[in-house]
Amino acid sequence: MQYSVLDLSPVPEGADAKQAIANTVDLARHAEGCGYHRYWMAEHHNMPGIASAATAILIGHVAQATSSMRIGAGGVMLPNHAPLAIAEQFGTLASIHGDRIDLGLGRAPGGDQAVYRALRRGGGDTFPEDVAELIGYLDTPRPGAAVRAVPGEGTHVPVWILGSSLFGAQLAAHLGLPYAFASHFAPDDLEQAVQIYRQRFQPSAQCQSPRFMLAVNVFAADTDEQGAYLRTSMQQAFARLRTGQPGKLPRPVEDIDATIGSQMRQGVDHALRISAVGSPQSVENGLSTLIEMYKPDELILTGQIHDHAARVKSFGIAAEVMANLSRAHA
Repeated sequence: MQYSVLDLSPVPEGADAKQAIANTVDLARHAEGCGYHRYWMAEHHNMPGIASAATAILIGHVAQATSSMRIGAGGVMLPNHAPLAIAEQFGTLASIHGDRIDLGLGRAPGGDQAVYRALRRGGGDTFPEDVAELIGYLDTPRPGAAVRAVPGEGTHVPVWILGSSLFGAQLAAHLGLPYAFASHFAPDDLEQAVQIYRQRFQPSAQCQSPRFMLAVNVFAADTDEQGAYLRTSMQQAFARLRTGQPGKLPRPVEDIDATIGSQMRQGVDHALRISAVGSPQSVENGLSTLIEMYKPDELILTGQIHDHAARVKSFGIAAEVMANLSRAHA
C-alpha cells in the first residue's frame, strides 16, 4: 500500500511563515528518502498557524527541492478560483516538473466569508461544473476552442476529489475520479461516503476502478507517553479553531484537560479519532486496525507537531511502520 504525507506547513509558536516553509522543504526531503509516495499541501486562508495559502507556489518550491516523489494539492479550494487559472497554474507545474504533479480539489472555501469576499469570488455553488471545466482545460488540446489553458492543455494532471461529506463521494464516483476523505478531522460520514463512492463508481479515462485515500493523523515517538504529549499541540489548535481563536501551533502541554477542559478535549478527540498515536508498536496497531476497517487503496498521513525534529521523526517512524505492514501483508 502506498503511503503519503499531507502537510499544512504549520507555523509553530515562536516561529514565522519563513521558518514553516523551510520546515516543509526539509520534511519533504526526509519523506522522499523514507519512501513516501506523495507530498500534498492544502489551501487555507487567514490562518496564522498555516503557511500553505499560496498552494501552487509552495508545490513548485517543494517539487524543486525533491526529485521523485509526487507533489500536489490536498487540496486547492476550487470555489476560490477560476478553473482556467488553476489549470494554468498546475499545467505550468507539470510542464516544469513532469508527471509528478497532483491536483486535489475541495469544495470548501478554506476560510470564512470574509476570506471569500477578499478573494473576490461570488455566485452560487458550481463546484461540479467547475471541476468538469478544469479537467477539460487539462485534457487533450482542442484546436479552435475559444479558451485554452497554455500551459495546461495536454498535461492530463491527475485530478482527485477531496471531501468530508457524501457530496464529494457522489461526485467522485460520477466523474470516475480518485477520492480522498478528510477523515483526519471530520470522520463522521467516513464509512457511508466510502461505501457510496465504491458502489456508484463509473470508470473514466483517468481511473478505471475506485481509488480511495484515507487521511490519518499520526503522532509517533519512542513511547506512548511521548506520542500523546506531541498530540496535545493539535488538540489545542483544534480547540482554538472551534472557539474562533485560531493561532500559531501551540507548544505541547503535560495536562491537556487542564489546558482546554475535559469536555472540549472529548469533542476534539472525537473529531480527531482517525489517528495513530504513541510508540512504533502502538502506531502499527492503530494503522493496521484502520486499514483493516476501511480497506483504503492509499493512506495519507498528517500530524501537527510543534517541534520540527519530533515531526520529522514521527513521519520516519510511520514510514517504517507502513513498510512493516506491507511486508507482513506480502
